[in-house]
Formats: sequence, structure tokens, C-alpha cells
Amino acid sequence: ALARDYYDSDEADDFYRTIWGGEDIHVGLYDEGPDISTASRRTVEHMAAKAGALEGKQVLDLGSGYGGAARVLASEHAANVTCLNLSAVENERNRALTREAGLDDKITVVDGSFDSLPFEASTFDLAWSQDAILHAPDRRAVLDEVARVLKPGGEFIFTDPMQADTLRDPTPLKPIYDRIHLPDLASFVFYREELSERGFEEVSVEELTGHMRTHYARISEELDARRDELDASNAFVNRMLKDKLSA
Repeated sequence: ALARDYYDSDEADDFYRTIWGGEDIHVGLYDEGPDISTASRRTVEHMAAKAGALEGKQVLDLGSGYGGAARVLASEHAANVTCLNLSAVENERNRALTREAGLDDKITVVDGSFDSLPFEASTFDLAWSQDAILHAPDRRAVLDEVARVLKPGGEFIFTDPMQADTLRDPTPLKPIYDRIHLPDLASFVFYREELSERGFEEVSVEELTGHMRTHYARISEELDARRDELDASNAFVNRMLKDKLSA
């Protein structure tokens, strides 16, 4: 409910549409050049390459935001995508952008939470998620649901902000915990152990910490420089700047 209320708020919607580009809400992949929107698109393309051939496959995007990834998967990879997201505001924008792109026949947008998926077992070939599972109060329930709705042999590809396996002092991460209203983040060990218990076989793992640092630095710079373009209050902008700088 806390995550839904935050993403449904006018200030958050204004921030993500203006500063993050309004297509994707996830961490981008950077070199020296790309802007936030381009870097975010690179993440989608990188993950799609890892997923392999997607033509005709049924893909579930968990925590789909504005649906930017779904439109890439549908238009460039011929996948059939179901977007599952809890924000009504984001879902309405997703539906509008999908209609504008002429992809209504390839993309379905469903209101719901990923810890209780409204789908039959063995429905999807691929589960996809970008920087969303961190918001789940019960991440194990999310993984249970992913395992349930995937077909035998189905794949799960995702990104998520994580804490180090060797973390001893969580104090530096407290601003992030406070922002998501949860006591911790998941870790590589958490996902390895929990997914293995659910019958998943690890294919590949990438640590992208450097890109996360760059991404949040870019977000902070852009937010500070363009704060006058936002309808959001100064209190909201200052709080977001503090959170991003802490991250």
C-alpha cells in the first residue's frame, strides 16, 4: 500500500515522467555519454539479449511501471507481454503509450501486486522484473508466485538493488530502508538460495554497482538542475535529492 500510494502520487508521477523520461523507472547502463533515458533503454536491450529469442513467447513484466520495457519486447522482439503493476496512475499512462504505439494486441496491462499474481499456474514462458522486488514486504512470496506462474522450463530475468552479502553495518543504507519502509534489501545470496529452493538453475549473474552509482548521481544532477520544471513541492524535491545522494 505504501509503494502504491507513493507511485500514484502527483509528485512522484511528475518526477518520474520529467526526470526519468516517462518510459522506464529503473537503473540505466552508462558509459561516458548517454542521458538517463538512453541508459535506461540500454538496460532493457541488455536484458532482452540475455533472454534470447522471444518471438511469440508469453512474458510477464512484474512491476512494469510505465511499460517501456514491454513496448520494446513487443515491438522489437515480437513477444506477448502482460504488465503487472500496482500503480493505477502508471498503468493508465502505460495503456495510453501502448495505444499510441499500436501495440494493444501485444501488451496487456493488469492492476495487481506481484506477491499475489492473478494468473493461472504455468502461464508464462518468461518472468521479467526491473528494480521492483525491493519494494515487496515479503520477497519470498514474490518468488513463490514467479515459480508458480512460469511454465516448466520457463525463465526469470530480473534486476534489483541489493545490499552486499558481506554487509556488517547497515547504517549507510538506512535512508534507503526508510524510503522503502522495509528493514533491508535482498542480496545475491538471498536470491541464489531462495530461487534454488524453488527449482531454478542459475544461468548468469552480473554485478552492476558502478552503474547504480552513476545513475543516481545523474538523477540528482538532473533533478537539481530542472527542479523549476516540476510541479512537485520543494520539500519533495529536497527529500528526493537527499535520498539519491545517500544512495
